[in-house]
Amino acid sequence: MRVLPCRTQQGAPPPSPFLGPAPEPGDDVYMRFMLSHCCYDAIPTSSKLVIFDTTLQVKKAFFALVANGVRAAPLWDSKLQSFVGMLTITDFINILHRYYKSPMVQIYELEEHKIETWREIFLHCSNSLISITPDASLFEAIYSLLKNKIHRLPVIDPESGNVLHILTHKRILKFLHIFGTMIPKPGFLQKRIEEVAIGTFTDVATVQETASVHDALAIFVERRVSALPVVNEKGKVVALYSRFDVINLAAQKTYNNLNMTMRDAIASRSCCMEGVLKCYPHETLEAIIDRIAKAEVHRLVLVDQEDIVRGIVSLSDLLQALVLTPAETTESASTEALTHMGITPTG
Repeated sequence: MRVLPCRTQQGAPPPSPFLGPAPEPGDDVYMRFMLSHCCYDAIPTSSKLVIFDTTLQVKKAFFALVANGVRAAPLWDSKLQSFVGMLTITDFINILHRYYKSPMVQIYELEEHKIETWREIFLHCSNSLISITPDASLFEAIYSLLKNKIHRLPVIDPESGNVLHILTHKRILKFLHIFGTMIPKPGFLQKRIEEVAIGTFTDVATVQETASVHDALAIFVERRVSALPVVNEKGKVVALYSRFDVINLAAQKTYNNLNMTMRDAIASRSCCMEGVLKCYPHETLEAIIDRIAKAEVHRLVLVDQEDIVRGIVSLSDLLQALVLTPAETTESASTEALTHMGITPTG
């Protein structure tokens, strides 16, 4: 087993060389924290990793995702002897949206196609796998996730070629939430969410509870969002329907009935849901980060006192604000971040 120098023997991250005594921590404190820790630090001691061969049938692959409780899997091409991409719930949504006709017509493409066939049809061109090495900084991981607009980043050992872990926004924020207590908190954490404007507050994608599941899939595809607040006729949020919920259609084998209403789809969810996790405009950024990290969810629905949807605050919004924005707006921080990534600053 290869031991990387980023992690101490006890498994905790090493002391950051950037963090000295600072009574007034700057806005770039989290950027520096991420620069001083590598991806290997954020890999849990134990986790589940599922890998699919591209010759596997699409239907079996999605059933395997459900059975193992994972949202994505790296794809191995036996002919090329390399990883070529990822199969995610988004693929399942795209197949259903593209080929569904009616409850009476079987979706042949889902029942019979292999993963490699689906990739050839849908991608039209080569889709190289975006990955990162275990000794790359967490700043680089966040940069790659956000700039490529992806939700999962495989950590691949350059020596063995093995996938060690799938790094996500949620895992990175959890790492920060656990070990970030050792660093001074910047003042902007005490600002209200309405002041800092972190999140989506205009043209928020929602779906009526009377709409069909197929309508929801169309919004997922067209708007490229990862979750939809479900609202009633008064505009009040009554549930949250995410891309992950769509995989329940495979678990329950109800993907041939996409005409069911959102109300029925939510009622038939196999797992017990605690309702919509909300936040309010007057709450501080620190309170929102704490809630989303402890609940281990991907987003909070911003509502007013009447429970009318006013916005969405996601993990990617938080990581952008905490880590990347300070690097982009502060000249010294930007220079340091670019130098760390091997990019020569210009200007």
